[in-house]
Amino acid sequence: MLAYVFWHWADSAAAAGRYEEALRAFHRALGTHPPEGFRGSAALRVTGAGWLPQGLGYEDWYLIDDFAALGTLNEAAVSGARQAPHDQVAQLARGGTAGVYRLVAGRPEFKAARWATWLSKPRGTSYPSFYDELRPWPERPETTLWQRQLTLGPTTEFCLQSRERVELPQPFGAAAVELTSLWSELLSR
Repeated sequence: MLAYVFWHWADSAAAAGRYEEALRAFHRALGTHPPEGFRGSAALRVTGAGWLPQGLGYEDWYLIDDFAALGTLNEAAVSGARQAPHDQVAQLARGGTAGVYRLVAGRPEFKAARWATWLSKPRGTSYPSFYDELRPWPERPETTLWQRQLTLGPTTEFCLQSRERVELPQPFGAAAVELTSLWSELLSR
């Protein structure tokens, strides 16, 4: 499973309430009229993300089967019954950036996720050794490990989403970001 992750921020703090409602409407439309290969989505408010203005903004996760489904999602998000809700939230947005991530361990639990811990594989460490060192954390309940793909995105290579804040050893270079769930719907297909 892959995830297209889109970070964005509202045009102004005053527009945040309208922005969040428009964002939920878009996710609702996408779930009601899902394109092929789409498995669900989540919208999260984020605090402490160094790649966002003032560290504040939103993080949308769009779960998809594969890279082909990413192209389908790209076209579908701005057409049909999804177009008006998309355009409404886009008009209130000030900016955004995105990345693509692969599910490494766990099951997506966006409603339960309260923290995203962004981390890197220490230089000189093999991937098998890295996964061995990291193993205790993704095995915890309601914890998911994601890996950035093709170096697309503004973050470090890995994201550990969890209910509880995770403290990792220094070599991982971890940065914690607080999450608040605004929308989460996983489709069963």
